Amino acid sequence: MQWPSWEIGRALGIPIRVHGSWFLVFLLVTWSLATGYLPEGLPGLSPTRYWAMGGIAALLLFLSVLLHELGHSYVALRYHIPIERITLFIFGGVAHMRKEAPTPRAEFLIAVAGPVVSFVLGAVCLGCVAIAESILQPSDAQGLVMLGALLGTVNLQLGLFNLIPGFPLDGGRVLRAGLWAWGKDFHRATKQAAVAGLGFGALLSLLGLAVVVGALMGELPSSMATNGSWVAFVGMFLFAAALASRRQAVLRHRLATIPVRDLMVRTVTSIPAQCSLDEAVTQYFQPYGYGGFPVLDDGRLAGLITVADIQTVPAALWSWRQVGQVMRPLSPSLIVDLDAPVIQALERMAGDGWDRLVVMQAGQIAGLVTQSAIAHFLQLRKT
Repeated sequence: MQWPSWEIGRALGIPIRVHGSWFLVFLLVTWSLATGYLPEGLPGLSPTRYWAMGGIAALLLFLSVLLHELGHSYVALRYHIPIERITLFIFGGVAHMRKEAPTPRAEFLIAVAGPVVSFVLGAVCLGCVAIAESILQPSDAQGLVMLGALLGTVNLQLGLFNLIPGFPLDGGRVLRAGLWAWGKDFHRATKQAAVAGLGFGALLSLLGLAVVVGALMGELPSSMATNGSWVAFVGMFLFAAALASRRQAVLRHRLATIPVRDLMVRTVTSIPAQCSLDEAVTQYFQPYGYGGFPVLDDGRLAGLITVADIQTVPAALWSWRQVGQVMRPLSPSLIVDLDAPVIQALERMAGDGWDRLVVMQAGQIAGLVTQSAIAHFLQLRKT
């Protein structure tokens, strides 16, 4: 089953979305705080107040995760890497970058930005705790101290955990940056860092299972069974993510060796810029069934028009609007060279929002390369 997600706002111009699985962990964290952590530290309050405080604390914890991801995103934007969105989900958060870092230095700085934000938040929270304890009466400061200590500790743990040198964690990306700088091979560095992620994922899984078994057999406190379960769960997640990253690295390496000419559509139909939208729909989009066409003006490439572009205009106005008025105008990002690797075309599509690119040779249209054509190529070869 595919979980839904909802956009809750924007930061740095980036859409912030909440995945459906986030609500599960939010309830779990709130329950854990309201029934365990808070009653132990602040006895005598009502259950309603414990749950309210637990919910506020859980929201602040996820705000810390969001700031961690915004740290990555801010540095990525400095390197002109588009961020499609930030998603909060059951394991925390992830910033979806539309392309890879251009250099090992950029990869390193983007990777460490998140943990640096977490360490700064942790230090600020613990510093505020120390100040509150020194200037306020214990009865007045106890709630704030507990909340500050919780946020400070969790942020430090978040920063340390993400520095585990296993891809796709931040520490794994730091490792990849080092291997990339040393070996001058991005794809090989990614595979090696992913192998490290597999190792750490397996290690955490075994460690967590050992704790659970020890707690069930009475060799460890029974309360440690829950902690062991979480460690095993996180380890399995890291193992699965590292395995997926390694497969993706193999795929990207393969696409880096295939030229666009091998996948492009060679028979290209173009639409004149002076054509009305009504004519474009009835004479081109419906008969051919394509999602987009290059647009020519006086025999020269002028832009690209897609189904989505036409849908921005009410159907009643199609007879009055020309293709040249609605198309996305020509830009360097729309054109790709005949011998460019497919991975370059894919990154350009992702970075600039195209679903197809025009392949040019000697100033003439040689073909089109589309996301669907690349997907079909991979499916046929079972990659």
